[in-house]
Amino acid sequence: MAKKVLIAYFSLAGNTEKMAEFIAEGVRFSSNQAVLKKISEIKNAADLEGYDGYIFGSPTYFLDIPEPVKTFLFLGRKADLKSKLAGAFGSYTHDGNAPGMVLDTMQYVFNMEPFELGVLKLKEHELAIYDRHNPSVEATEKMRACQDYGRVFGEKLGK
Repeated sequence: MAKKVLIAYFSLAGNTEKMAEFIAEGVRFSSNQAVLKKISEIKNAADLEGYDGYIFGSPTYFLDIPEPVKTFLFLGRKADLKSKLAGAFGSYTHDGNAPGMVLDTMQYVFNMEPFELGVLKLKEHELAIYDRHNPSVEATEKMRACQDYGRVFGEKLGK
């Protein structure tokens, strides 16, 4: 039976959202189910339950996690995520701290199992140039990195 992965993300400029979509494709390449949700769609701890793995996405703004992501992480403390596989990703301009802080929270606060590949973080300008109809080589490599992250995460969960 296929495993189910929640990919919850916050994105203002759309770059972290692009990453989430390609990570979800990768999870599906592993024959598992990916559920994409904006963190604003998750209203309570019950909305986080019922998944086999979790990948949370956050851009880095002003060297920090954006406030909506912090609020979301406090909500996550109320859910039973212990021992679940955890991954994190995000986009950034000059320093990509947020995905690492999110994964640390997942590991040390929620007691989740951190994904062996760690965090995936990509510079915003590399993502902004991606166009599915006319992708540059550089942008295609970044999107493949997202797909690979999701695929390996799904393979780690098994089928």
